[in-house]
Amino acid sequence: MIPIIRKQNMPSGAIFSLLLALTIHQTLTADVPPTVVTPETSSPPASPATPGPPERGSYNVTNATDAVCLLARMGLQLKISFISSSSGKTVQEVLNLHPNLVKFSGSCDPDSATLILTEDNITLTFSFSLNSTSNKYHLSGLELSAALPDMTKRIVFRNTSLNYMVGTLGHSYMCQKEKTLSITQDFSLNTFQLQVQPFGVNGDFGAAEECELDEDDMLIPIIVGAALAVLVLIVILAYLIGRNRSHAGYQTI
Repeated sequence: MIPIIRKQNMPSGAIFSLLLALTIHQTLTADVPPTVVTPETSSPPASPATPGPPERGSYNVTNATDAVCLLARMGLQLKISFISSSSGKTVQEVLNLHPNLVKFSGSCDPDSATLILTEDNITLTFSFSLNSTSNKYHLSGLELSAALPDMTKRIVFRNTSLNYMVGTLGHSYMCQKEKTLSITQDFSLNTFQLQVQPFGVNGDFGAAEECELDEDDMLIPIIVGAALAVLVLIVILAYLIGRNRSHAGYQTI
């Protein structure tokens, strides 16, 4: 006898549970995106914002008889590179001097003069020299002593062989434009609206001798004006020549 195998029907409840489980599995698999691990990156530290143009200050030095022997009006901006005590790396700091916080002093001699500006832990010393033969003066030296919060110790930048701000005795040197004075590899000084007279002061600034930057600004409108004048002259000459030719074309009957 061949045994008869009877099919056993799966209960409808079990079928419903199986379908429900498959549906939930597919839904979860479709909705949940794969997890992507993004490697952590360290962003570079933000560089300090550069300040705008500095405020213009007025400074003077008096001699033993309390007469003014040096006059200076200028805005000053310092650009310094140094090793940061917090990061151990070389950083650059740009600082403006604030005239209302600056204390000034100095000295005057027949052929040399100094102007010393001090604000908090910053001291800036200008040294001027006069050539008595040519009656020409110039900025011959500049020294900066600074102790900023992020410095490991006080630093000093010095250069005694400069040749900036060249002027004539009894006259002032003027440079209204921003000008950068390179002092050392790690220190430069930006001047704004500068006028200085370290010798031959007679109560106030003498006649100003302008720097090359200011002279170039004055030269441009002069060149443009001259070009326009030449153009007008050419038009007038062309008109006159054309008029004379038209008259010469008529014959007397």
